[in-house]
Amino acid sequence: MKRLTYFALVLFFASCTNKTIDKSKDPIVQHIDSTVTAGENFFLYANNGWFKNNPIPNTENSNGIFRTIQDTINSAVFNICQKAAAQTNAEKGSNEQKIGDFYASGMDTVTIEKLGIQPLQQELTQIAAIKDLSGVMQNVAALNKIGVAPLFNLFVGRDDKKSSEYAISLYQGGLGLPDRDYYFNTDARTNQIRTAYQKHIATIFVLAGENDANAKNKSNAVFQIETALAKASRKLADTRDPYKNYNKMSVAQVSALSKNISFENILNAYGLKNVDSIIVGQPEFVAALQETLKKFSIADWQAYLSWNLLNNYASYLNKDFETANFNFYSSTMSGTKSQKPRYKRIVEQTDGALGELVGQVYVANYLPKGTKEKLLEIGENIRTVYAEHIKNLTWMSAETKTKALSKLAKVNMKVGYPDKWKDLTSVNITRDGYLANMKSINQWSFERSIQKYGKPVDRTEWDMTPQTYNAYYNPVDNEIVVPACNIIVPGFEGQMPDDAVLYGIIGGSTFGHEITHGFDDQGSQYDENGNLRDWWTKEDREKFTAKTKAIVAQYSAYTVLDSMHVNGEATQGENIADLGGVVMGYEAFKKTKQGKNNEMINGLTADQRYFLAYGYAWMVNRRPENLARQIMSDVHSPSEFRVNGPVVNIDEFYKAFDIKKGDKMWRDEVQRIKIW
Repeated sequence: MKRLTYFALVLFFASCTNKTIDKSKDPIVQHIDSTVTAGENFFLYANNGWFKNNPIPNTENSNGIFRTIQDTINSAVFNICQKAAAQTNAEKGSNEQKIGDFYASGMDTVTIEKLGIQPLQQELTQIAAIKDLSGVMQNVAALNKIGVAPLFNLFVGRDDKKSSEYAISLYQGGLGLPDRDYYFNTDARTNQIRTAYQKHIATIFVLAGENDANAKNKSNAVFQIETALAKASRKLADTRDPYKNYNKMSVAQVSALSKNISFENILNAYGLKNVDSIIVGQPEFVAALQETLKKFSIADWQAYLSWNLLNNYASYLNKDFETANFNFYSSTMSGTKSQKPRYKRIVEQTDGALGELVGQVYVANYLPKGTKEKLLEIGENIRTVYAEHIKNLTWMSAETKTKALSKLAKVNMKVGYPDKWKDLTSVNITRDGYLANMKSINQWSFERSIQKYGKPVDRTEWDMTPQTYNAYYNPVDNEIVVPACNIIVPGFEGQMPDDAVLYGIIGGSTFGHEITHGFDDQGSQYDENGNLRDWWTKEDREKFTAKTKAIVAQYSAYTVLDSMHVNGEATQGENIADLGGVVMGYEAFKKTKQGKNNEMINGLTADQRYFLAYGYAWMVNRRPENLARQIMSDVHSPSEFRVNGPVVNIDEFYKAFDIKKGDKMWRDEVQRIKIW
């Protein structure tokens, strides 16, 4: 696989359009598969040339632009880790010491093998000493403190209806499979996964010292408990309604839902005093816990808690545990055929665990000056276009438009990297305790979250590191966050891509997409200050809902695997954001010199390059197992439909590629969905 050099980043700091892009190196041209027409399958037309030449490696469950960029980022992080690990005399507590020692501890397989399961022995002993349901709940609280969440998810987060305050929230959880439907769907693929999962649980118990018979009994107990929890859980699509999943209750009321659980005791165990309320996402799930707790024996609950602990930390234990964990979660669930070399796995673990520290080095050494400014420039251009679109909407009243424009104007764009980094001073990292290091980080994360309660909200906080190739919209802050590495465009080493490419990828699939999340089926229910509040007229909301139903119907009709379809209800927010992103990115692009003049580059019109660049933004090929997992547990549509789904609703796409009635990509004009 081709690696991207960081010289590619300098391409953003010029404003002219480069008409002399070498055609033989132009990814927009080279990725086209001429055996497929744009009217037949635009996603494959745009990307299949690359897919044919770049099969999915055995160590991956997918391949494409995300993997290409991630390899580049990982290469930088690897250099950071190696350099830090070589400094054996680094000052204790410094970023270099923590990064270096964490990486070194993960590479020290001799010590990891020698320790075996010992790093978890204290917790396992405490679980084995449980005598009653009170003891079960005490251990649930204790496990929460080290990043393990059996039974449910109890956490400090923002109050959706009062975004200026932190609140305690309680959500359904406790499952070892990605979603509740894995426990009930009857198709052959899911049946196979359920069988493999139960065998995997038994394997982990054998590795922990149980004989085959006891391991099988414990596996059965764990699976029965999880099935009971899954039965009480809401489906993925039903967890997306912010009003239905917001139920504020007193602590006594929450405890009354399940009399076997004293949430006051759990909060006390967390160190949370004088809590007046809890926001319960799914009250029926909490109520079902009462019978579930009584239904199973203490021995069953001991097995369940032990499994949660072992499963959570399996990848930090010895080779047998790590291999078993890979065989089920990566191979069976996602189709990955073989593990990456250990150093690559530990690089990713180090970045995941100490991303804030790694990010500081990444920003200082791997980003040119001006990254923030260029990203913000593109984002503001998208915002300007968005305002024009809102003003010109024919289906929205003037009253709602005024509020929508106010919300848009107040969208806070956090780009590049944070101005203030998280303080990891209290995290203790050593060279000889890989799992212990991860425990320390999880404890820090838990304590940091708990300590927020009752304090002013910190609106400067980021939930992603600058080296994370992703972005997000946060409705309670009315903000979008675009990390610095989003500035990377593979294939343009040493030269600047044209504006069509910039706006197709960074404009449409990133800024346009994330801003639209503020106006999708969920985000549109939050006001300009991030509060869950209805700011629409009744008539406008009804018109908007009719349009979102059309999006649901469009995507639900897409078949992905076997008889598996896109979950149109669960993915509608992302699908709305994709459509809005492509439209806004295109309109912003048309204001550039290339867009206005429709300049040709390498035989492609400006509009063709824009839409092909958008296709490039989602150039991802997944294994069937990974696709199946995505369909069942992810709110994002598969990449093919993130490309084909939006463009069939855009008139300019039809003109750019001469799509005609009778082509598979054709939708009659009256069927083309236009929202924002």
